[in-house]
Amino acid sequence: MRKNLRFSLLAIVAGFMLKTAVAQVDPHFSQYYVYPAWLNPALTGAFDGDYRISGIYRSQWGNISSPFSTFGISGEINTNKNVNLGVSVLSQKAGDGGYNYTTAYGNVAYTGVRWGKNETKRLVFGIQAGIIQRGFDRSKLTFGDQWNPVFGYNPGTQSSEVLSKTRATAFDVGAGVMYFDAEPGKKSNLFAGFSASHLTKPDDYFGSTGNAKFPIRLTGHAGLRIAVSDVFSVTPNFLYLSQGSATEKMIGAYGQYKATPDVNLLIGANYRFEDAVSPFVGFTYKNMMLGASYDINSSDLGKLVNGSNSFEISLSIIGRKSAKTPEVEFVCPRL
Repeated sequence: MRKNLRFSLLAIVAGFMLKTAVAQVDPHFSQYYVYPAWLNPALTGAFDGDYRISGIYRSQWGNISSPFSTFGISGEINTNKNVNLGVSVLSQKAGDGGYNYTTAYGNVAYTGVRWGKNETKRLVFGIQAGIIQRGFDRSKLTFGDQWNPVFGYNPGTQSSEVLSKTRATAFDVGAGVMYFDAEPGKKSNLFAGFSASHLTKPDDYFGSTGNAKFPIRLTGHAGLRIAVSDVFSVTPNFLYLSQGSATEKMIGAYGQYKATPDVNLLIGANYRFEDAVSPFVGFTYKNMMLGASYDINSSDLGKLVNGSNSFEISLSIIGRKSAKTPEVEFVCPRL
């Protein structure tokens, strides 16, 4: 009885996931600013240093059979010639069917539009191009005609289901723009950006129809760094994402305390509407930043599976110049 109940529960959960996947096919992160290649290509090179390497790992829906596991890594270089370059790779694995979603992009950002005192107000344009690959392992799938009403599932029964594709690759392009005010000594510094992903509308070979396309993902994000004192700042921020018929809205804030010349402590939280609350803690030490967050799910699906919360861990390393620029605290947003 318990086994049948578990199977029924997983079937219901799978239905929820499939319904969501029709609208939104891209992974998402709570620590979205840590992985700029996913958020906005215009953020490429937005740091004080010669290079930056960032990695992020997310585990989601751990109570549902095989969980969603997402890993991303990116590398960026700041050329100081009005052009920044970057590369990124993301991989998501999920489900008993061995589903895998992989992307690989190259990013270019143009930083030559500057004005104001010491050219600290900037407008940056970015573009990314690469591939999307999705697939699954047919040998790990079970089908209706492999079930016997008396004995249950029989793995030795050959299914008559025909699958024309188990893996597909498509070319993809995205673009974005970013504004920021990096003037030092101000009480507040504003940053805001907008990006559009899947501008080429790549073919979605695993859609419900034969001519399905990846829907364009539109992302808006902004924040305001407020200097409370010489050693403490607060940064409220928001994210709005739209893809197909799905939307994601997130608001939050984090505080940054300069404990020593080399150490900064960070604490904050984000709220993803109708989904989860995500507390965040982290610290920076010299050229390294380590962060962790935990999604406390509040959606109907989370209640159905008795929680099934998610967590993320991130690490960024910056190879710095011999001297820091005054806008370092602002140019590299923490979340």
